[in-house]
Amino acid sequence: MGTLLQDLRYGLRVLLKAPGFTTVAVLSLAVGIGANTTTFSWIDGLLLRPLSGVEKNQELVSLQTVTPSGEFISTSYPDYRDFRDQTKLLSGVVGYRPEPLSLSLGDEQQAEPIWVEMVTGNFFEVLGVKPALGRVFVPEEWGDKPGAYPVVVISHGLWKRRFRGDPGVVGKQVQLNRQPFTVIGVAPKEFHGAFVGVAWDLWVPLMMERQLTGRGDWLSDRSSRDVFVAGRLKPGVAFERARAEIETISQRLAESYPDSNRGTRATIMPMWKAPYSAPSILGPLLKILMGVSAVVLLIVCANVANLLLARATSRQREFSIRLGLGASRMRLIRQLLTESLLVALAGAAAGILLASWMTGSLLALAPVTYFPLFFSARLDSPVLGFTVLLALLAGVLFGLAPALEAVKPDLSESLKSGGRSLTATSKSQRLRRLLVVSEVALALVALVGAGLFVKSFQNARKSNPGFDPQGVMLVSFNLRSSGYDQERGKGFYHRLRERLEATPGVESVSYAVRVPLGFEGGSWEDIQVEGYVPRSSENMKLYYNKIAPGYFQLMRIPVVEGRDFTERDDEKAPPVVIVNQAFIEHFLAGRYPIGRQVRGWDRTLRIVGVVKTSKYAHLEEVSQPYLYLPFRQSYRASNRVTVHIRTAGRPESVPPAVRREVQALDPSVALFAEIPLVDYISASLMTQKVAASLLSVLGTLALLLAVLGLYSVMAYSVTQRTHEIGVRMALGAQPRDVLRLVVGQGMVVSLAGVAAGLAAALALTRLMSGLLFRVSATDPLIFAGASLFLTVIALAASYIPAHRATKVDPMVALRYE
Repeated sequence: MGTLLQDLRYGLRVLLKAPGFTTVAVLSLAVGIGANTTTFSWIDGLLLRPLSGVEKNQELVSLQTVTPSGEFISTSYPDYRDFRDQTKLLSGVVGYRPEPLSLSLGDEQQAEPIWVEMVTGNFFEVLGVKPALGRVFVPEEWGDKPGAYPVVVISHGLWKRRFRGDPGVVGKQVQLNRQPFTVIGVAPKEFHGAFVGVAWDLWVPLMMERQLTGRGDWLSDRSSRDVFVAGRLKPGVAFERARAEIETISQRLAESYPDSNRGTRATIMPMWKAPYSAPSILGPLLKILMGVSAVVLLIVCANVANLLLARATSRQREFSIRLGLGASRMRLIRQLLTESLLVALAGAAAGILLASWMTGSLLALAPVTYFPLFFSARLDSPVLGFTVLLALLAGVLFGLAPALEAVKPDLSESLKSGGRSLTATSKSQRLRRLLVVSEVALALVALVGAGLFVKSFQNARKSNPGFDPQGVMLVSFNLRSSGYDQERGKGFYHRLRERLEATPGVESVSYAVRVPLGFEGGSWEDIQVEGYVPRSSENMKLYYNKIAPGYFQLMRIPVVEGRDFTERDDEKAPPVVIVNQAFIEHFLAGRYPIGRQVRGWDRTLRIVGVVKTSKYAHLEEVSQPYLYLPFRQSYRASNRVTVHIRTAGRPESVPPAVRREVQALDPSVALFAEIPLVDYISASLMTQKVAASLLSVLGTLALLLAVLGLYSVMAYSVTQRTHEIGVRMALGAQPRDVLRLVVGQGMVVSLAGVAAGLAAALALTRLMSGLLFRVSATDPLIFAGASLFLTVIALAASYIPAHRATKVDPMVALRYE
């Protein structure tokens, strides 16, 4: 212990005596370690521990229903109940679903729109969440009795925001969609719900669905798959055993209920793999970011190793004296590694400060959406432990080679030369050049990755979704929260449309229940098509939208056959439907579509129009059949409706006019959300945007660090060879000869790094091909452009020291030694 303290004290003195070296090394390491800490905190928050405030994340699984075509969908409540009651290997199974509601206190007329997680009674018990105040749902509130449990647990954020942290909130009455509920508890600050990446305002029993939204039939309907399901593995139960059990139960359900479950199955997966969640969307990308962050840290380590090699040369006399006085080479290596570890730990401390500032950047890149997005990157014990281990590994990585190199020189030669051993310099120079080759290679890999994702993002932005989002404003309403029934809701939207169409600057107005290319997914229906015989196990569940007349014209989706809906397509008229071209190609095979019949929603609908196929869920999707229903025939009071407003000017100028007209119609109605359509569909670009933004930053860092390493090596080489250059110039060498010599040596190192980097990039970029949009993982233009760019920058980094070498005075250089 005494020797270790001696090494630490001596190491600190040495580092403080070289403030320039120490500052550069610590700041470089802060960048590399900070980038890795930030990315790991994201991975920890989304993949390793996706649900904050929940016990033993690793035991939680997501239960998914799988269609015959392999698509993951949510589960019906009766199926959830059977899984809950029949499983032996899961300690608990919970159901939950999102719902927009309104919250009011006392006699408030204007309700606040909020997002609620409707959950089964055992929700908090299975997740292992303890209340910060009051209680959560007790076993007496876990039953399957609709309307029996008018109680809520509010989030810590809502408690602070709306109730000002009042400890007496427990027992108070609140109004949800104008229905009375009692607050029984406050969730802990770190808990935000079962949907990763979303912060819910409160939790209410799923059994209160009918009282809140007017819906409730789906609680007994196996065809209505509206529940997300999660479970917890029993201690010691292997994941594969539990999955086999769930699949067996689903097979029994398919046999017992063929009308609703034939062809479907169920499976479980880790929570971070649950489809359509933040972890499943960003998980593959975060792994790539972690790899590129590691590349940046390796470049930093190579740079610091080069700095240590330069310092080792200047300290040769010190090392030789210590060896001559009896110190062992191992003792000297240990001292040098102690110094390296001190630098690494200082870099880690600075890196943690940098990471605390950078962790919020992921949420800053998130698209605009109706959902209350939330992501907490926690710099807690596991993340800090990772950072310390990373710093120790980096310290050994960049410190070992210079330490071994420092103790190699011949004792007598070093003492006679006063520490300026040409032999030592020659050996260390070879190692320094090798380190620069690796830096350039790694920088090229990072640049190519960034280039591929930038091009992918550009392609995604330019892709045609099949409609025109420019100039369209979305304004969302949930009239059920204001006490509207079905007929009053239809009347409200019709009158609002008439008022908005008369507003200056508004070109057209329509409304729909779904908006394409967002986070919210869609609804589907099991259909039958006249004259079409489904293939074995074919999925006949199609997604659909409910739209008002004028929707296609507003969205600029061409009607290619038949007609659009009109106001005459109401509840008294024969049921009708409009389909897309993909529907015709798949089900009718070129037959005339108008007048054909489609069976669904327990009725027969007649096709009256065909529209061009567009994108519905995401930009990469293949063309899929899609249905449109007339709003007046299909609207339900529980539907949240989005009014679409096309303007001649900026869409952001519309909401004040909308609020004014809504106030004139009914002051109790609140706008749920206001989002330009261009911003809303940016959800479909999220992966490309995050990848392009963050990899561009990391790629630029890698480039700058690699160039800095090359420059430092060339500058140091020129300094060490001042005598040689002076001799050459004294013997007649011209400045251009010296320039060519030094630049040539720099370019040999750089081109070797570029060649190695190309080989590495060709192998590694294939791993990201699944995340790229319409760009090859081996795109020749990206590879060539990155190589050329890096070569030009390397040429500039070599030219500056070379130009300085041409200014050497031969007489001064000859007197150098």
